[in-house]
Amino acid sequence: MGGSGYLVFDLTESVCLSVDRYFDGWIMLKRFLMVALAFFLMAAGLPNMRVVEWQVVDLPIQNTLLDIAFTGTDANHGWIVGDKGTLLETRDGGVNWQPHTLETSNPDYYLTSVSFAGDEGWIVGEPKVLLHTEDGGSHWSQIILSSKLPGEPLKVTALGSHSAEMVSNVGAIYRTQDDGKTWKAMVADSIGVIKNVARREDGAYLAVSSRGSFYFLYSPASQAWKPFPRESSRRIQNMGFGPDGIAWKLNQGAEITLTDDVESGHWNKGIRPGKALSFGYLGAAYQDPQNLWVVGGSALLIHSPDGGKTWEQARKISNVPANFYTISFPQPQKGFILGQNGTLLRYAGNA
Repeated sequence: MGGSGYLVFDLTESVCLSVDRYFDGWIMLKRFLMVALAFFLMAAGLPNMRVVEWQVVDLPIQNTLLDIAFTGTDANHGWIVGDKGTLLETRDGGVNWQPHTLETSNPDYYLTSVSFAGDEGWIVGEPKVLLHTEDGGSHWSQIILSSKLPGEPLKVTALGSHSAEMVSNVGAIYRTQDDGKTWKAMVADSIGVIKNVARREDGAYLAVSSRGSFYFLYSPASQAWKPFPRESSRRIQNMGFGPDGIAWKLNQGAEITLTDDVESGHWNKGIRPGKALSFGYLGAAYQDPQNLWVVGGSALLIHSPDGGKTWEQARKISNVPANFYTISFPQPQKGFILGQNGTLLRYAGNA
């Protein structure tokens, strides 16, 4: 009798363990199916772009491309700048590009920004470099910047004859009206290290703090930066201006927010059009008031044809082995995507 009792006890324990394992396995399977369904629904909510209107441009370099601009006298004549002193020129609207070597004290400057007004152009970068041309780039001259300049030059904007505005990576803003010989401070105080900055045509700026915890808005009327905390738990990745008073903000975790009143600090509810890999969304640009494009890590490219209400993804270019950092539309029918490893895409479609 005692032996039979022990046998029944052992068998019951074995059955209980088997039932527990069965239910644990079922719970794990259920969780897996729920996650898989969530990914499926997310993908289903972001349809594939039927016609990908972007073409990869072959370049003779493998450097990171950071900015692009075209002269004001010839819409087909443009320049690209990037790291390791990258300087590329096109005369056919961006189909073909010719590399140039900088005749400066440091051929490996990290060139972050280029801008033209007519044939007069400016390039800035680090460590503390400023280049100037008055003939569309046939000749570039280096202008020595003071060692007292707060931070490193981050962005430059050509304003007209002999005039330009420069922003450093700590929010210092300077303007010249004599070809860079002298500079006037346009803001009293710097704001600490920023990772990107955008300028509106009226002279307003948006800047994102280095950690993405908050952002700043500069008003030319007040000549001061106004800080704003992020309204989302997600850190800010990048910001910029759009048409008709619109501003956009990209948050980490592939979140996009828009506003038509950036001065108020109020933003629309964030949206996540798709599941982004790697670094998420890194840059955005309006092609026109309706067509909004966003680029990101792992050759990510998404598009909204209605100002951000609906979205589609260009999966056909996902095999490009690069992160996309910048997208720019110098004209509605002329767009470019800049990325790492010498990656350049040219828009070849219709708005």
